[in-house]
Amino acid sequence: MPELNDVDVLALDQNALSFLDEHVNRDQGRAQKLYELIYAIITEGSFRLEYDGITRTAQETFESRLGNCLAFTNLFVAMAREVGIEVTYQEVAVPPIWSQVGDTFVLSQHVNAVIDMGTIGSKVVDFNIEDYRSDYDRELISDERALAHYYSNIGIEHLQKGNSLGALRYFRKAIATDDAFAAVWNNLGALYSQAGHFDYAESAYLQALRINPQELAAMSNLGQLYEYRGQEALAAWYNSQSDRHRMHNPYYRYHLARKAFIAGDYETAIRHLKYSVRKQKNEDTFYALLGMSYLHEGKEASARRWLEKAEQLAKDDDLKRGYHDKLERLLDAG
Repeated sequence: MPELNDVDVLALDQNALSFLDEHVNRDQGRAQKLYELIYAIITEGSFRLEYDGITRTAQETFESRLGNCLAFTNLFVAMAREVGIEVTYQEVAVPPIWSQVGDTFVLSQHVNAVIDMGTIGSKVVDFNIEDYRSDYDRELISDERALAHYYSNIGIEHLQKGNSLGALRYFRKAIATDDAFAAVWNNLGALYSQAGHFDYAESAYLQALRINPQELAAMSNLGQLYEYRGQEALAAWYNSQSDRHRMHNPYYRYHLARKAFIAGDYETAIRHLKYSVRKQKNEDTFYALLGMSYLHEGKEASARRWLEKAEQLAKDDDLKRGYHDKLERLLDAG
């Protein structure tokens, strides 16, 4: 099988360079250049990037004005470096972005950009900034790891379309770019599992766990694989491990709480949310859902307490007003 050619995800053509010349004064200081660049590609009415969930290079993102978090970050990094701003890719441990393909899970991870602003600290640029929290675990990554993200994401897109050969080529390219990237080993295992190559799938999942022993998607996939093969002891062990790790994740418990809330099981939602707010004390969405759950239980004093806490923690004035209005409207109606 022929190997894929290298992709320069940061290359820009003359149209993109002309756009930069028009909107960013390269003779300005770092802070002013950053302001002008962000205004040009995020705020400027003539550009206006839109989210569509597809991974693209910087040039493809510039041309289409569409992309996911990695596509946007590729564009921003390319343009920032072109005008002399030092910028680095960053992985952010947002709640895992799992996609299900058949009976297996593939994994994408969130990526944004960080600019070193010298004595005033650093600046995070994130396409999904409304979902970003400064207390998420994060790690600066190399351009090679960012490129491996690109190849892995393209592989997932091929896999979801049923193009197994295309997925295999991109997963292999991601591993050749950065073989210490645990998520792509899990994704390769998912591909092999879908194709019925269970020994290869097992090896890929185990490699993901050797790199990152807490790779939950690989744990879950191994549990399912061993169940299918009738290896009950191994299946039980991996399933218990993945369940244990998930139940210690406040964002996973929030996910369970939302499901329970939608189903009208407010007691279960409250139980999960109490754990979430104990482990992650600065997440306003946890407190808001906890307040709403208590409200539906008819416990207005507790509802007011937790909705007021959500309002206090909200990161911007619009969120604060939203929580306040909801609090007053709902409690007044009661």
